[in-house]
Amino acid sequence: MVAAALGPLIAGYAAVAAVLGLVTAIASVATFTVSGVLQAAGPGWLAAYQVPLTISGRPLGVLPLTATFAMCLLVACSAARAARRLDCREPRQMVNLVGSMAGAHALLGVVIAVLPGDTVVSAEPLAAFLIPGLIAAVSATLGLARGCGLVRAAGERLDPAAVRGLRAGVLGMAGLLAAGALVVTLSLVLSMPTVGRLFGASAPGFGSGAGMLLLSLGYFPNAIVCALSFAAGPGFSLGSVSVGPFSFSGGVVPGVPLLAGIPEHRALWWGVLMLLPAAVGALVGWTVRDSDANLLARLRTVAIAGGLAGLCCVPLSSLAGGRLGAGPFDPVAVPVGLLSLAAFCWIAVPGGLVAWLAGPPPAPATTDAHPEDSAGDSPGDVADDTPDSAPDDLPDDLSDDAESETASDAESEAASDAGDGEEAADESSEPAESEEPDIPLSENTAEEPEDDQTSPGAETPEQPS
Repeated sequence: MVAAALGPLIAGYAAVAAVLGLVTAIASVATFTVSGVLQAAGPGWLAAYQVPLTISGRPLGVLPLTATFAMCLLVACSAARAARRLDCREPRQMVNLVGSMAGAHALLGVVIAVLPGDTVVSAEPLAAFLIPGLIAAVSATLGLARGCGLVRAAGERLDPAAVRGLRAGVLGMAGLLAAGALVVTLSLVLSMPTVGRLFGASAPGFGSGAGMLLLSLGYFPNAIVCALSFAAGPGFSLGSVSVGPFSFSGGVVPGVPLLAGIPEHRALWWGVLMLLPAAVGALVGWTVRDSDANLLARLRTVAIAGGLAGLCCVPLSSLAGGRLGAGPFDPVAVPVGLLSLAAFCWIAVPGGLVAWLAGPPPAPATTDAHPEDSAGDSPGDVADDTPDSAPDDLPDDLSDDAESETASDAESEAASDAGDGEEAADESSEPAESEEPDIPLSENTAEEPEDDQTSPGAETPEQPS
């Protein structure tokens, strides 16, 4: 644990001292001394951790991001090696390791700030305590995230759309930084004659030229962030000079070869550079186009990616600028809020459109409760379901019953007519003076066929004389 905490401190301090010693040794107008190099390495170490300095009463807040990234990489690698050596496999086991490394960096920072030394360069003790400790804690956490299971634990608690969105956000942020690097490189290539003149005027000789080259390489990530802000729309400012794709205010800039690409006047074609962040957003949308069949889930993934890119732009734009003396070049500013919002929009809008248009089509809606039954029926199956017999065709027993009822009805009517005819004949043959009681023949004649409907040959009973 102690080795993990002190290792990056010693290595980082030694690296800063080595660079300062090399520059001092090869510079034509500097005097190299070991004590001077070791004394200057303390403020140099603070500058590598983005602690604002004061040089002869003038603030210096624009500090090289290359040294900061190197220190972060050193801390992350040291933490990963310590985790393997200590067999840390759970997220709760990384707390002590991260705390020890952050505490050691904070302690060294405040010691350098309060120790009596060269009064030319100074730093605020509180800033020297907080900023190195915070950067070391974040770097150590990133170095331990995979080995200690933090990534695995986060993946188990997040839904798949969020995980895909975070991965796409990392890709999108890398693409935006690549776009900024392309803009810086293109501007330097087009301004190569100016770069040569600045090297000759500001740093004559091999030693001074090497020092100027190291200075330009140290501030190259700062230039990338400024170029990204330019391509994304908000732009950046260097004192009274303001550069943006739709606004420009020229002026004098420092004679540093890295700034040779800053133009002297505005050009109409600058807006074409905004296609670079748009292409990055389209690439993010293309990578998640098949992530989910649901359109809202894909759009949510793209929105998470844009949010991560916008969040990453906040510390980058804050660290890329700062105070630069008290002269005409102060301050160097990158709009933090505007760049963060622009990064989100450049990822979310083109990426959302690509994820929508290039994604899988939505499944067709079906109204049938059992679509597989209706889909499986062929015309032949429908024809087979039709009854073979026509509706007029009836079973044999029903047909016989219907014929029997028809015959019985016909016999009943015939018997009723025959009974009426015999009654009329009897009345006409009897004498008028003899009166006999009437016998209801209609009831007997009507009931006989009903009692024997199934015997069509039954005879009508004789009437009494």
